Amino acid sequence: MRKVLLSFDIEEFDMPLEYDKPISFHDQINVSAKGTKIILDILQENQIPATFFSTVVFATNAKELIQRINREGHELASHGYFHSAFENKHLAESKAELEKLSSRSVTGFRMARMMPVDDRAIEDAGYRYNSSLNPVYLPGRYNNFFKPRTIFKTDSLIQLPASATPVMRVPLFWLSFHNFPLWMYKAACTRTINHDRYLNIYFHPWEFTDLTRAEYGLPKFVSKNSGDQMINRFRTWILWMKKKGYTFSTISDFMDSRSA
Repeated sequence: MRKVLLSFDIEEFDMPLEYDKPISFHDQINVSAKGTKIILDILQENQIPATFFSTVVFATNAKELIQRINREGHELASHGYFHSAFENKHLAESKAELEKLSSRSVTGFRMARMMPVDDRAIEDAGYRYNSSLNPVYLPGRYNNFFKPRTIFKTDSLIQLPASATPVMRVPLFWLSFHNFPLWMYKAACTRTINHDRYLNIYFHPWEFTDLTRAEYGLPKFVSKNSGDQMINRFRTWILWMKKKGYTFSTISDFMDSRSA
């Protein structure tokens, strides 16, 4: 059975700050909350589960969305305490706070911006898996071409890299979805899932809002196909995946099926 592991990094929308554009904390939360509602509506109408990696800051400011994530059968995982600040102590602190907010066990972690983080510290904080590796080479962002491309372990910690195509390692993350023609993205997904038997694809809620607004100052490769265009493309992609017979799973359920 070929599985699609669909996940979303729900966080403060602080990307404009990377481009020296101011954005209030209120707007950071509201933009991501709006996008998360859209995502949950799409998942609900298609009856598919997903994994939501949340920062504590976002979760504490959008408690009703965390409740909805739990109520509708999705998985809540940790994206750290803050999106733009990190210390190793945040690993255990974010896990504890998210479990307190959700009354559910939190077993997965993904570092903000898929940056490197100490595996031993993640394991010591009590996580079962880490999904913080983008196994590709992107100048100025990732230099992971020679790291494992598919699921592996470091000691007892399960490592689940983001999906990239075999051999050439074409990334299948959110920027690819925005910038590739949809037929090309679909072809890359087909090749990868047929080879690996699973896909690990991630997006962000703010992609489902209009990123072309001048005050954000975002480059075209980030804002392209955002908002309504993203919503339509995402719906089309999900329906295509379902028609191909692929099934969707939370990451934790996928881990359970592998160990059964």
